[in-house]
Formats: sequence, C-alpha cells, structure tokens
Amino acid sequence: MSKLSYVQMALMLLFSFLLTLGLGLWLPEILSAFVKLFGFQEDTVTHSIVLMYLVFVLCLAMPSLPRGSVKVKDKAILITGCDKGIGFALAKHLHTKGFTIFAGCLLKNGEGAQTLEKMKCERMTVLQMNICKDEEVQDAVDFVKSQLKEPEQGLWAVVNNAGISTFGEVEFTSLEHFKEVADVNLWGTIRVTKAFLPLIRRAKGRVVNVGSMFGRMGLASHSADCISNYGMEAFSDCLRYEQRRWGVKVSIIELGNYIAATGIFNRDHVESIADRMWKEAAEIVHEDYGKAYFDRQTMIMKSFCSSSSKDLSLIIVDITDALTSRYPYSRYEPMNAYWWIRLHISAHLPTPIADWLYKL
Repeated sequence: MSKLSYVQMALMLLFSFLLTLGLGLWLPEILSAFVKLFGFQEDTVTHSIVLMYLVFVLCLAMPSLPRGSVKVKDKAILITGCDKGIGFALAKHLHTKGFTIFAGCLLKNGEGAQTLEKMKCERMTVLQMNICKDEEVQDAVDFVKSQLKEPEQGLWAVVNNAGISTFGEVEFTSLEHFKEVADVNLWGTIRVTKAFLPLIRRAKGRVVNVGSMFGRMGLASHSADCISNYGMEAFSDCLRYEQRRWGVKVSIIELGNYIAATGIFNRDHVESIADRMWKEAAEIVHEDYGKAYFDRQTMIMKSFCSSSSKDLSLIIVDITDALTSRYPYSRYEPMNAYWWIRLHISAHLPTPIADWLYKL
C-alpha cells in the first residue's frame, strides 16, 4: 500500500473517531442545553441525534443515486485545453461514449492535437484555439456552427478545461503574473462561455467549468490560483442562476491536487519559477524574508507536486456525469480524503478554528 493510501486511511479513521465522540459525548450535551433553554421535551435530543446521523449517512456515506441520463447520439461538445492532461484524456473518453468532439488546442501542430487528428474520425475535430484571443475564439464559434448537423438546435456542451497554474507568496509574485493566470483561468473561461452560450442555450445544454479546490479555500503561496478560481466559482454560480430559466445546467469541477496528472508543473519547473521570482523580488523583500525561508517554501511546492495524484479517472467520471446526467450536480469534488476534509473544514468551520487546525 502506498504512503498516500496510509495517509488517507488515517484521516478517515480520525474523522470517524471524532464524529463518534461528537455524536456520543458533546452533541447530546449541546442538544440537552438547547432543549432546556427553549422548553422542548427531553426525548427530542435522541430524535435529533438520530435525524442528524441519518442526514450524514445520506449526504456522505451513500453512493450517488441514479439521476437519469441524456441521449448521447448527435450531441456535440467543445472542450478547451486538449493539448495534454485532462482535456486530452477527456476528448478521447467522450469520443468513445459517442459524442461529437471539437477539441480546442493551443497548439494545433502540437503532439496532443496531432494524436487526436490521427484518429481520423468525423466525430473528432481539432481546433486551433487560444482562449485569450477574441479572434481565435470567434473563429472557433464560426467553425463549430458550420460543422453542426443542425446548428439551429445548438451545441450540447462547453467544457472550459484550459488553465494554467503558478505558485509564490504575494510579495514574490509580480502583478504581470497575477494578470497572466487570471487571463487564462478566469477571463478565458468567461470569453469562451459568452461566445458559445447562444448555441448552448438553443440546445438547453451544459456548461462545465474545470476549476479547483482553491476556488473555495485559500492557501499560502497560491494567491494567483485562488484569485482566478474564486472568480470562476462566482461566475459559475451567477451563470447557473441566469440560465436556469433556459434549461441550461452549469457545473463546476473543483479539482484536488492533480498537478502531476495535468502536466502543468514538475519539480524542474518549480525550480525555474523560484529562480525567476527570487531574482525579480525587491531587495527589501530579500532582506526581510531571507533566502532560507524562500528555499523552504520552494521545497514545500516541490513536495506538493510529488504528492499529486496521477490518476485522472475521478475527474473524467465527474465531468462525464455533469454532461450526461439528467440532473447534474452544481459542484463536483474529485480529490483525495485529505483535501476533501480540509476543503470542507476551511469552507464551513469558523475561520479562526480552521486557521488553528492548519496552523495558518
């Protein structure tokens, strides 16, 4: 068994132990004080505990219930960022499911694009698509319209998968780098969605935005990622509210640590970014932080890369569900146990408690 599996097992056991203590010791005391304060009957405590445990089981312990599925035949999907990683794997997977795929690639002559083109199937088309350029996105819209068998019925889905990542504390991250990350992850997602939304609306289709756990949880040295992903969460929520009347479903995929699987980072890349950040930082920042501290943070990022999951299967399953389920979830959380627990602690517990637990 891998080291990561032992960590996951230990976390789940600890979570179960704390839950048992909470239900058996602390919760009855809290509920007893509550019912006495408001004059309810004593047996309300027992009923409340049973009800709360039932809700917990239904929400977490039970597998997903069947929610129906849509017909795949004649449905077309545009996916961005198909050069490698998630987009490349997703394009091939959804093609095997019977979808017509428009695979947007940053480099149409790149290895990923050429591999997809070699499939030589009429249901797989590769597009040159830099999501940061208005003209390339509009060209993609025009091309997709021309290739749809029935353009008046629209395009079934857009999967906004293209994205970049970085690291570095705020004082080591240049304003240009903040803008670069946001331009791809946030503004690129908005640009593509707005361009294709009329087609999606006609089909009563889907918008699936591939984001990150950093859209709901801050983390030191990840401010640029967090900013763009928090923005993507807000955009997805607002779009979901607006498009409900049209029958369009909007989902966001909150990825855990899949740095290695996506190919965005490796240890050598981390080293090169760290060298550049140190050189570009102001002298006063050098003096106050010190090289030893900076090197420790770089090592933490290298460790983050090393502990990353290389298995894309959870992501592919969740995105497929968002595209094919009759009633898709608004949020999917493909991540290991550690990050799932940390995400929900950070998102739902009072901030001082969450900060204390993770020594922030």
